[in-house]
Amino acid sequence: MSLKKTVIILILTVFCFKANASYILIPMDAESQENHLKAYGITYWTLERELKVNWLLNYRGGSFLLPFAEIIQRECQIRGVSFEVISDTKAAKILEDIASPSVNQEAVVLEKAPKIAVYTPYGKQPWDDAVTMVLTYAEIPYETIYDEEVLKDELLLYDWLHLHHEDFTGQYGKFYRSYRSAAWYIEEKKRAEELAKKLGYNKVSEAKRDVALKIRDYVVGGGFMFAMCSATDSFDIALSAEGVDICEPMFDGDGSDPGYQNKIDYSKTFAFKDYTLERSPNVYEFSSIDMTRKRQIPFQTDYFSLMEYSAKWDPIPTMLTQNHTALVKGFMGQTTSFTREEIKSNVLVMGENKTNGEAKYIHGIKGKGFFTFYGGHDPEDYTHRVGDPKTELDLHPTSPGYRLILNNVLFPAAKKKKQKT
Repeated sequence: MSLKKTVIILILTVFCFKANASYILIPMDAESQENHLKAYGITYWTLERELKVNWLLNYRGGSFLLPFAEIIQRECQIRGVSFEVISDTKAAKILEDIASPSVNQEAVVLEKAPKIAVYTPYGKQPWDDAVTMVLTYAEIPYETIYDEEVLKDELLLYDWLHLHHEDFTGQYGKFYRSYRSAAWYIEEKKRAEELAKKLGYNKVSEAKRDVALKIRDYVVGGGFMFAMCSATDSFDIALSAEGVDICEPMFDGDGSDPGYQNKIDYSKTFAFKDYTLERSPNVYEFSSIDMTRKRQIPFQTDYFSLMEYSAKWDPIPTMLTQNHTALVKGFMGQTTSFTREEIKSNVLVMGENKTNGEAKYIHGIKGKGFFTFYGGHDPEDYTHRVGDPKTELDLHPTSPGYRLILNNVLFPAAKKKKQKT
């Protein structure tokens, strides 16, 4: 059935029930919801059909309140999403209770399905990246873009951007020591150099720098940007090293600038400050931002805690931390987590490991836009390595770690409050 026909059916159905209105409540607490991840897909699907949704912050794990329509009910049943049909009286009572100043809850109206872009190299499989994997599983549509589209300002076509696990410094992920003789590494390096040349650059690092600057401009202009793993710190490093050669000869064919550490401009970054770059090409690390080599946390006790915010006064971080648990399993990555002391004071740490104080999940404002950085590679694959099999999300439909990703996907759909003049 076409989207247009579905919208017409939904409108007629909602109109027919107006006299005795009822609603669909999609609970998101641990006890009631069978598939948290696909519940986000149902919400997005409803927004696509031009119907508004109430996101009930801190109410039963961040539940969703949708207008009743048989087609929505049927879609929930098809996708295996738990739901409750409630009367208009009960819905009104829930909203009344949430509005009370005495409870830390809020109802946020979601108005429009955001158009999603994933910045990812061509040829990458969906399971190479947790975000594309969960978008596919939740049945949330997205488009892929890369350097050429970014440099042509095509980011302006999208509301939300995810950065694949990219290396924006032009050092090919710092895989040199372990994989420089591997066929896949040689091929990816070759493709990157060919693309940079096609785009008019002599070096991959120069092309990536300009891509990072375009992404910066997109966020400053009002875009929503989400990044995981090495796309977080390497992005900030690329911004801070604008006009400085930090690449050794095996990466770009010539030497790095003498004393380049002293030329780093931290004022240009989104989230990080005062970090020290890793000079050695044989060390699988970009800088002191990442905690991977500093942390001594056993797998069995590797968890991070989500912060609690005022839903009425701080709806944005509250939206981004909605979950059915405040304690989330940790997971590794090239960039596993962030050194607390190297995070700017105006950036919110929304998730941290209290054992060593490392930051896992952070958020900030840049210009008119927003960014969220999430450390680690795959929330349900603790030490995901090159060549490991993909994660089967059918085995993890209630994953708290993956829910954090999907919170960010819906965040741009929230109704914007009018600014005071």
